[in-house]
Amino acid sequence: MSNYGMHRSQKQQEHSRGYSAKEEVTNPKHYRELKSEPLDYIIANELDFLEGNIVKYVTRYTYKGGVNDLLKAQTYLEKLIEREKDGR
Repeated sequence: MSNYGMHRSQKQQEHSRGYSAKEEVTNPKHYRELKSEPLDYIIANELDFLEGNIVKYVTRYTYKGGVNDLLKAQTYLEKLIEREKDGR
């Protein structure tokens, strides 16, 4: 099957579930169960890149990436700790 055919099939599946391709970007399924999206929290609290990614990965790990998301959060947390120790 060509990439075009796979893309069209995927779009049909998304449409049949009631979610458009745009909604998958703006409201992905791994955040639909939450009361608020991490991005809203990150923006409201003016978190920087490192802090925001920690929130994102810890929030979504049970819905999307499991332990892999926790490891990603750990990576950003280690970088944040290093930055704070260096006084930046």
